[in-house]
Amino acid sequence: MTGRTVVHATFTLQRTYRAPRNKVFAAFSDFRTKQKWFGSDAPEGAAANMDFRVGGREHSHGVAEQHGSTHAYRFDALYLDIIENERIIYAYDMDADGQHISASLTTIELADAADGTQLKLTEQGAYLDGFDDPKIRENGTVGLLAALAKVVED
Repeated sequence: MTGRTVVHATFTLQRTYRAPRNKVFAAFSDFRTKQKWFGSDAPEGAAANMDFRVGGREHSHGVAEQHGSTHAYRFDALYLDIIENERIIYAYDMDADGQHISASLTTIELADAADGTQLKLTEQGAYLDGFDDPKIRENGTVGLLAALAKVVED
């Protein structure tokens, strides 16, 4: 017995943005725009790149402050499905402080709404060895979607 554990969890978040679908989609597909909300608080020395196409990859790493201490993070994604202005599906994994903490599949769906764009994000995650927690990830994603609003609703 190795003491290794996996917690499987799925969460779905829905938000309506006061912006057209193409602007919300661009916030995911355009590297500079995505950096404004996904990596806007990355400190000097953080690195990121993105190849937004099916089969393309995205990578970022840097440090973040959490509960009074600094942690080094790594995010690596593979784009599996992209339909312009409608859907993005990617698989990603994360490390924190050199520990592999999770592997996830994320689906983003965009639809017209009366006052803009309805975004539905579903994440299916495997949280590894107690280093990460589904509720922490969901709360972090809520924060990212709030940051996204500040970029697309200007």
